[in-house]
Amino acid sequence: MSERYRPVSQEVLSDNWGTLTKHTFDYVRGDGTVERQVREVYDRGHAVACLLHDPAADTFLLTRQFRLPMQVAGLDPFLIEVPAGLLEGADPTARMRSELMEETGYEVGALDHVADLVMSPGSVTESLACYLGHYTRENRVGQGGGLAGEGEDIEVLHLPVTEAAAMVERGEIHDAKTVVLIQTFLLRRAG
Repeated sequence: MSERYRPVSQEVLSDNWGTLTKHTFDYVRGDGTVERQVREVYDRGHAVACLLHDPAADTFLLTRQFRLPMQVAGLDPFLIEVPAGLLEGADPTARMRSELMEETGYEVGALDHVADLVMSPGSVTESLACYLGHYTRENRVGQGGGLAGEGEDIEVLHLPVTEAAAMVERGEIHDAKTVVLIQTFLLRRAG
């Protein structure tokens, strides 16, 4: 914890799907002055995400699903994304494998951890472990589609790499974790 952060109080505003807490604290600015600040922080835990590539077909395994916050913001609520999920206390690689099975029905081999990212550090505590991996159509061993009991209704997509890259350029794929992983893949392939 930073010596420049001095907690004053915390108030839980909501503890439903995640925990929303109001923090009052004193912040020591770079010039040494102390400033009282109030911020709200949302905590859903840490998460994992993975982009899978089929080298033979040159496709990515992606998903499309409804996202309420995008609907509320007036944007297209059906986002194209990499498979992802909350850690819920599990080992990141093991959790990623179970998320891949749950969302896509695919069981895969080695996963390459490429980064731990923070997506919205101004208000959300989440750190996201990001992976790249390979798949083939023969790796499909389950139905996928997510868990209906969790309200999931996930469409599995096999997008050609060139099409996915063009969709990022046109802003049709704009989920941050997905864009970062697609660009990481493309940079590695070019290098």
